[in-house]
Amino acid sequence: MRMISLIARFTLKFYRSLAVNPPRIRFRNRVHHLRFSLKLTMPDFPRFSPAGDSALLVELGDQIDLPTNRRLHALAEWLRSRPGLGEAVPGYATLLVHYNPLYFTYAELLGLVQRGLSLAAQMATAPPRRVDIPVRYGGEHGPDLEFVAQHCGLSPEEVIRRHSQVEYVVYFLGFTPGFPYLGGLDPSIAAPRLESPRLRIPAGSVGIAANQTGVYPLESPGGWRIIGRTDVPLFNPFHLPPALLAPGDGVRFIPQEGG
Repeated sequence: MRMISLIARFTLKFYRSLAVNPPRIRFRNRVHHLRFSLKLTMPDFPRFSPAGDSALLVELGDQIDLPTNRRLHALAEWLRSRPGLGEAVPGYATLLVHYNPLYFTYAELLGLVQRGLSLAAQMATAPPRRVDIPVRYGGEHGPDLEFVAQHCGLSPEEVIRRHSQVEYVVYFLGFTPGFPYLGGLDPSIAAPRLESPRLRIPAGSVGIAANQTGVYPLESPGGWRIIGRTDVPLFNPFHLPPALLAPGDGVRFIPQEGG
């Protein structure tokens, strides 16, 4: 009887503890502490993480920064000559490296990428090209020029002057084939995207979105503020290379009459 009484008391105590702190809560608490611990111990850049079972994401920063972007493209160029690797897709400060998991293990790829990253700062890069792009600003070519001017407290002429006096850098191509994401926009003419994207933006349209500017190579939907248009073709699938611009190129916009 004494043994049964002890077992009963132990069982009652156990179930009371579950009522106060059931297993689900204890598990959630552990997950919360784990997440908090991971957040506190998150390493500085560079960061490496798997993206599915056949890609590795490399993060070199979280800002639009030209030295970081150049280091990223040097790494991408070095990796493209390695067997067993697929496309290396750059962003502003990230690189998505596709690979054949039958050729590399993830650990082997990580070692290769880390070695390439250590060499990237020493790699010689070709001098950047400068490409001048003539633009007709405003009117039917730039239906959002007036909005950008009002938003920034400037005249349309001053927006044009500030947009065209900078030499931009092509950070990467994306969105549509040949679309250049250009860094270096004067922050005084930064403007928000459209609340509702347009379904049709003509090829050659020059736009602003926040602290970026770019050119639509093809007719497509889009949400950038359109301030002008160029007749220069930025993408032709029958040319080699098909895109006019490449990462690292310098770009100047030249105002033309007829805007």
